[in-house]
Amino acid sequence: MSELKLSIIIPVYNEEGNVAEVCKRIYDSMHSINFQPTDYEVIFVDDGSKDKTLQVLQTNKNNYPNIKVIVLRRNYGQTAAMSAGFDYASGEIIILMDGDLQNDPADIPRLLEKLNEGYDVVSGYRKNRCDAFFTRRFPSFVANKLISFISGVELTDYGCSLKAYKKEVVKNIKLYGEMHRFIPIYTYWEGAKIAEIPVSHHPRKSGKSKYGLIRIVKVLLDLITIKFLADFSQKPIYLFGGFGIISFFAACVVGLKTLYERFIIDIPGINLLPLVMLTMLLIVSSLLFVSFGILAEILVRIYHESQNKPVYKISKIIQ
Repeated sequence: MSELKLSIIIPVYNEEGNVAEVCKRIYDSMHSINFQPTDYEVIFVDDGSKDKTLQVLQTNKNNYPNIKVIVLRRNYGQTAAMSAGFDYASGEIIILMDGDLQNDPADIPRLLEKLNEGYDVVSGYRKNRCDAFFTRRFPSFVANKLISFISGVELTDYGCSLKAYKKEVVKNIKLYGEMHRFIPIYTYWEGAKIAEIPVSHHPRKSGKSKYGLIRIVKVLLDLITIKFLADFSQKPIYLFGGFGIISFFAACVVGLKTLYERFIIDIPGINLLPLVMLTMLLIVSSLLFVSFGILAEILVRIYHESQNKPVYKISKIIQ
C-alpha cells in the first residue's frame, strides 16, 4: 500500500489547541505502516479561524514539510472547507477527518487496509461515541436511520468525518450546504462499493464543538434536496406534473361541490366565494413555495457548475 499516494484532508476552525497534536499523530500513524513523507500529504483547510490555528500550523510545517495549509478568507462551513481540500488534493486516495482529535489518526491504516480489499469508499463509524446522549448521539441516531431509509445507502454513522475515498469516485462531486455527510450517497450513485468499519472516538480535549441542534434542521432540508436529486433530477416533470394533477383534481372537486351547493342546494354564490378562494390560494401557494425552493436549488447548481465557480475563496496556500 505504501506505493500509493495519499491525501489527508482536515478542515479546521479555531483548533489552535489540537492541530499540533494532530500533526504528530498523523506522522506516527503513517510511519507505523512505512509511509514516507513523500508518499502522502496532509492538507489542513483553515476555515477562517479567529484564534492562532494558522500560526500553529505554520510552525508545525517546519517539522512536517508535507503539510499544506489552505486558508479560506472567512468561515464558509465544513462542507466548503472539504470541497477546497478535494480540489487541491493530489493523492490517489483521500482521507477525510476532523481536526479536533476526536477522530484518531491511528485508525487511518485500518481504513487503507479495508480500501485495499476492493472497496471505493470506507466509512468509519463511532462505535463508542463520547458525546452527550440527548443533544448529540440520539439526534444522530435518528438522522442516520432517516438518511439510510431515504437514500437506500445503509451506513451506521453518516456524521463521522473519518472516511477513505478513492479519488476517482469523488473528484467530480460538487458539495453545497451541509452536503459533506452525504458524500457516500453521491459515490453510491456513481457505482462505488462502500464498506464501513468501527473507529475510535475520543472526548474533545480543547476548543469548542461547532455542532448545534440547528444543524439537524439543515440536514433534514439537505436530505429533502438529496431525495429530489436522486428521484427527479432527470425527470422533474414526474414531481411537478404530479402536483399539477393533484391540484387539477382538487380544483375539480371544489368546483363540483361549489356548483352542487349553488344550483342544487341553492346556496347564494356570495356565501361560497370565501371558501373557494381560500382553497385555491392555499393550493397555489403551497405549489409555488415547494416549486420555487427546488428550482432555486437547481439554479444554484447551474450557477456554480456552469461557470466552474467554487463555493469558497482562498486567501493563500502555504506549501
